[in-house]
Amino acid sequence: MSNVQDVFNHGKAFIPFVTAGDFGLDLTESLLFAIQENGADLIEIGIPFSDPTAEGPVIQDASERALKLGTTPSKIIEMVKHARTNGLTIPLAFMTYANPVFNFGIENFAKECVACDVCAVIIPEVPFEEKHEMSDIFESYGISMISLIAPTSHDRIKMIVSEATGFIYCVSSMGVTGMRNKITTNVGEMVNLVKQTKDIPCAIGFGVSTPEQAKEMAQYADGVIIGSAIVNIVAQHGKDSIPYVSDFVKAVKMAITD
Repeated sequence: MSNVQDVFNHGKAFIPFVTAGDFGLDLTESLLFAIQENGADLIEIGIPFSDPTAEGPVIQDASERALKLGTTPSKIIEMVKHARTNGLTIPLAFMTYANPVFNFGIENFAKECVACDVCAVIIPEVPFEEKHEMSDIFESYGISMISLIAPTSHDRIKMIVSEATGFIYCVSSMGVTGMRNKITTNVGEMVNLVKQTKDIPCAIGFGVSTPEQAKEMAQYADGVIIGSAIVNIVAQHGKDSIPYVSDFVKAVKMAITD
């Protein structure tokens, strides 16, 4: 089974995000292969949900399109299993919300993650104080439940980091996900606080949208996460988006490894 730690063993890691089922699961599967081939280190697969509270309009719209096409967690899991049998080897993480996981059954969901070699889950709205109901089960199956810290976490950072596994998702901007022209948060300070507490990789997301921004953020962290910019490319080009996403992924990976 793939390991989250391996993601950060080859220099700065690039972690792109795709919304599963946007313009159909066949396109999602093709995108996974294209992203793997163009140098990404881990792919976050978003499981669409009707009330994605952490997401901005780009990913909300993608979730809505995917749900209208009948995308479900079960269908996404089957698509990932199919991709794995056809040569997809890149580490994967599911990004979703508590409601779909509870409806699926936490343990059943963990078992399916193992079956399709998903090494991490990201569930942004579950607070630290309530995470054990899920994290204990995931971790018993060898799956990391990724902890998020934000610019407002302050005194909570040490507490969150002390129990974290896999990597720390550093939220670079307040509010929801989305593309931003400028990132003003002192991410270097956030990363330093993490590293003082625990030797765990840090990846910066929420707002990073260009190769130039990724290069800047990679100076401070072990990896960079980009979602809305990729989902926006898919929104613009639909079924024809694969070469555009491929070029973007390649450009970001080159920027952070320069």
